[in-house]
Amino acid sequence: MTSGYRRAPAPAPCAGRARRPSTGCGGCVARSPLRRSPSRWNAPPGRCAAPWATSAPTAKAWAPSSRGCGTPSIPETRSRSRSKARTVPVDAVAEARGGFAALDSCVHCGFCLQACPTFLATGDEADSPRGRIELMRALERGELTADDPYVVEHLDRCLGCRGCEPVCPSGVGYGHGLEAARELIAAARPLPWLARAALAALTTPGLSGLVYALARALRVTGIPGWLAGWGRVGFAMGMLASTAPTGGKRRNGAVRGGRSHAAPTASDRPLPPLTALLFRGCIMDGLFSHVHDATVRALTVNGYEVTDVPGQVCCGALHVHAGLRDAARALARRNLSAFGEGDEPIVVNSAGCGALLKQYGDLLDLTPAASAGARFAARVRDVTELLAARGPVPGAPLDTRVAYDPPCHLLHAQRIAEPPLQMFRAIPVLQLVATPDAAQCCGSAGLFTLVQPGMSRAVLAPKVASLREAAPQVVATGNPGCLMQLGAGLRAARIPARTRHPVELLDDSYRAAGYYA
Repeated sequence: MTSGYRRAPAPAPCAGRARRPSTGCGGCVARSPLRRSPSRWNAPPGRCAAPWATSAPTAKAWAPSSRGCGTPSIPETRSRSRSKARTVPVDAVAEARGGFAALDSCVHCGFCLQACPTFLATGDEADSPRGRIELMRALERGELTADDPYVVEHLDRCLGCRGCEPVCPSGVGYGHGLEAARELIAAARPLPWLARAALAALTTPGLSGLVYALARALRVTGIPGWLAGWGRVGFAMGMLASTAPTGGKRRNGAVRGGRSHAAPTASDRPLPPLTALLFRGCIMDGLFSHVHDATVRALTVNGYEVTDVPGQVCCGALHVHAGLRDAARALARRNLSAFGEGDEPIVVNSAGCGALLKQYGDLLDLTPAASAGARFAARVRDVTELLAARGPVPGAPLDTRVAYDPPCHLLHAQRIAEPPLQMFRAIPVLQLVATPDAAQCCGSAGLFTLVQPGMSRAVLAPKVASLREAAPQVVATGNPGCLMQLGAGLRAARIPARTRHPVELLDDSYRAAGYYA
């Protein structure tokens, strides 16, 4: 895979004149050769490119703040957009200020830099959390406008993976600030046509059903697998091919490696059965229904009675990532109505959906549904959380080399690390293969892989290289976008490994143990 970006080296200490009191410069990359377009923060040789430095002789330095550092001024021409601007609603501005408040604790320490995939890909400070926070603060203060091409460029290039949050010693809520900024941008200028088309095709009831039916029909032909790896279209075909079920054929009465018997009854289980409500979502239901089936079977073995809920809709995660929070709120209210006010856990097997569902209280804040949203969010559980709460029950051995790639919205947003590993430990003989950058984003990030293909592939490339060296048979990850992105990357690199959801492996183990045919 090739792209216009190359992975940047670790930033060297700044030799310029800008130094933070007591701590020194956190490191920068001066005049990065990796950028395809010039950046205000790519300083001339010998000048500091860190965001608190005065990087241009003609620019006025911002006054040092209580954090003990200055930041670069934004030339006045930057605050005037060359595109047609739309009036940003007052309520959107007020809500954005609430999101920007999550950035107040940032002290520009730089711990986030090496955790940021886009900074590692470009070496540009404006493509780091630290640099983007300065852009968001400029938006908040009115020094930049939401339709400024420079602002849009660098905020659009953020994956929203939130990998910067766990490493931040100050607890900066970067994700909340990013969502606030993107809401302002979406209010100031229309979304790119490709993003609008993808949102409509993937999430609109009725239309999405037709789109998914056509995609499944194309998938059955095998054509996507043949075209995978041939340019941009081939990468998209590889993504579609990666959604196909990859387990063995399942016929009634056919059990691999064990005798056939029914799932344990309530009297056989150490704990009484519990009811769990399945959240199906849109992409998971349209292209990964086999993962839903595996989820239901695995939970049943572990003492859950899984119930489907009619009337549920898309969670709204793609809309929030695009800045369309009002559309996401409308979807959230429909889901609140569908799932009701019970206390049953709501099980999710998509990390992106789970992260947003757990934020319904914040999403619906300052609305009449705020308290209901908070109660709903408290019920949401990832499938690995529910399995870990009851064991999980051990299965039959699977002699398979598995590289686990935790989804960003599971590991960073939901802070769920141990339950998936606990689930893997319930599968005897299974070999977990470690890769050095497993915690880094794969570059999928919802619609990011469609609207920012160059950056997406640049972020994916080192992960694919690590997987080639690790040589797993299966790459397991718990998010639909990650399954497709990694699957397409493996196919393009001609690496003979499959992508599967972790619960599918447990399902195979239970089937081999004879819990069901």
